[in-house]
Amino acid sequence: QVQLVESGGRLVQPGGSLTLSCAVSGTLFGFRTMGWYRQAPGKQRELVSKINPTGGTDYVDSVKARFTISRDGAKKMVYLQMSSLKPEDTAVYYCNLAPTPAFSWGQGTQVTVSS
Repeated sequence: QVQLVESGGRLVQPGGSLTLSCAVSGTLFGFRTMGWYRQAPGKQRELVSKINPTGGTDYVDSVKARFTISRDGAKKMVYLQMSSLKPEDTAVYYCNLAPTPAFSWGQGTQVTVSS
């Protein structure tokens, strides 16, 4: 019943900026802590950021001061603003419940940071 649709990923140069969007349907969005995950080639999926129902946020050390997570309760959307992008940020980005990703994964959106 729950659908997660990520969008906004593209090729971007190192140092550039990008904003990802996640549309959530089929759940009581306002009562869930949501997170952004990413999976780079050959690596396991990792949680990079999460935001709770009252707006509290957390970030993995590697993206602190560069990424900002936000949510829009009315639109049932989660966003990830990324700046000062590095090649090591290259990955497929997904949204899901956090810290336990209990929903089925969406298709993800590819972010490629390369010159």
